[in-house]
Amino acid sequence: MPHTSGVETPLDVVLIGGGIMSATLGTLLQELEPTWRIRVLERLDELAQESSGPWNNAGTGHAALCELNYTPQRGDGDVDISKAIVVNEQFQISRQLWSALVENGRIPDPEAFIHATPHMSFVWGADNVAYLRARYDALKDHPLFTGMEFSDDPAVIESWAPLLRDGRVGEEPIAATFHAGGTDVDFGALTSILTDSLVERGATIEYGADVRDVHRTMDGVWHVMGKNHHSGERFHYTADFVFVGAGGRALPLLQKSRIPEVRGFGGFPVSGEFLRTTKPELVARHHAKVYGKAAVGAPPMSVPHLDTRIVGGSPALMFGPYAGWSPRFLKFGSIFDLFTSIRLHNLWPMLKAGLTNVGLTIYLIQQLISLPRTKFKDLQDFFPGASPKDWEKITAGQRVQVIRPNGVLQFGTEVITGSDGTIAGLLGASPGASTAAPIMLEVLERCFPDRWSAWQPTLRELVPSFGTDLADDPATAHDSFVRTAKILALPLPEGALSEAATA
Repeated sequence: MPHTSGVETPLDVVLIGGGIMSATLGTLLQELEPTWRIRVLERLDELAQESSGPWNNAGTGHAALCELNYTPQRGDGDVDISKAIVVNEQFQISRQLWSALVENGRIPDPEAFIHATPHMSFVWGADNVAYLRARYDALKDHPLFTGMEFSDDPAVIESWAPLLRDGRVGEEPIAATFHAGGTDVDFGALTSILTDSLVERGATIEYGADVRDVHRTMDGVWHVMGKNHHSGERFHYTADFVFVGAGGRALPLLQKSRIPEVRGFGGFPVSGEFLRTTKPELVARHHAKVYGKAAVGAPPMSVPHLDTRIVGGSPALMFGPYAGWSPRFLKFGSIFDLFTSIRLHNLWPMLKAGLTNVGLTIYLIQQLISLPRTKFKDLQDFFPGASPKDWEKITAGQRVQVIRPNGVLQFGTEVITGSDGTIAGLLGASPGASTAAPIMLEVLERCFPDRWSAWQPTLRELVPSFGTDLADDPATAHDSFVRTAKILALPLPEGALSEAATA
């Protein structure tokens, strides 16, 4: 039964939000401190119904194998791969943690959430083909990207992803890269698996728990207050440590905590839509995640992609996203979310972000007024033979992009921690779920410096390469990829990282 009144004996940890971030942090803490009392507070009636839900994100397993926004082209024509290296290393840490949890029994069946799915980049037009070739040349010999293939031969591209050639006519040049080591990840399923394991080992969870306030008490602990939708009664918890992993709700809750570290931060909400098909004839002919180039002025999470998704064991294809706008900070949020997040200290940064991102504003307006047939043309750029009758529209998860105190609109994640390490929260979006493990390790290091050294042996068991730059250690990079592929029941692609193995 959920707790609905009074104040219980202080908890060690309260996790606000039942998504992948809270599930990952709770799992790490339970491995490190198995006697700690942990409680998860989820506002909805099920876990992972916001950004962690499988149809609310692309489930790409972001490793920068295909996402072109991580490899911008400089003015001199060279391709900057530094961000791609960081993202790939972060995903390797996630793979290592998941593998350790398979080995110790916390994840009974990895096939319930992860599947091998090739990652491709696909472009058309001479300039874009030249860029993709330059990107390939910059990545192909790197130990984290060994095994990547490039082709501008239409027949080869068709062998990788037949739908990309279906109905394509004319002589416009096309090109693609292909990496067989990509994955599709159902973060909703993973969230449920990890949370079930938390509860089996003594943590508790309360559904319908709408947290309204987080504040520090006179005796130094955190007081978490709210109302339970089911009982209608108010709840009160005290805890030594609070993590706000509530997606778009994190910003207003951190503001209520009054920690100075959140001053000046704002949020810009962006909604989206996908097209989805489960038509067997189409699903059978496309087994890959294919990313293209973003439109001018488009935010990074609006990079178009035609993806294989495997949710609940059933394959489907998804294309998008189509950007939109809503003042809600959550898919199941309030239309007043944006306005109630405005404070005197973040008003100017928010205004400045608007003034310096006119291109984004124009792009969103264009998306909002686009006719359905215009939007469908975007899919036909990837799959010329697509027919509207085969596809349905679904609403994606709501994203709240970080506006920093200097007015910069940040496309990524931002960890906010109190100065004494007793509260932390996560703002932002992509690559998000794919990098939950390294982000939560950062939270642990920043919030528990007095325990960090003692935790190292356990952390090394969970994430063997933690603290090592895989980019600088080809042999370790190879070993990590091969080991996690075997444990996660992922087929080892022929030739993938083969050069690193002999380095």
